[in-house]
Amino acid sequence: MGQQIEYGQGKKSTLQAKKESVRISEKPYLTLEEAAAYFNIGINKMREICKKPDCEYVLYSGSRMLIKRKILEKRLDAEFSI
Repeated sequence: MGQQIEYGQGKKSTLQAKKESVRISEKPYLTLEEAAAYFNIGINKMREICKKPDCEYVLYSGSRMLIKRKILEKRLDAEFSI
């Protein structure tokens, strides 16, 4: 018969381990929480920034909002206040 693989508690898949080992500064797309932490902006303010109609730095994957890090970084560098 086929070989069974048993995953116990605490074991992670290789893909999951690789995702966690990538630094935020190396990721091209960030979750809302990652972006708020990376840019040192509160989560509510980050949500407000991303809801603007001229927002070019948001990518939706289904209903999941991802932030284009480099584009938002350039945009925030040019701003005086948010």
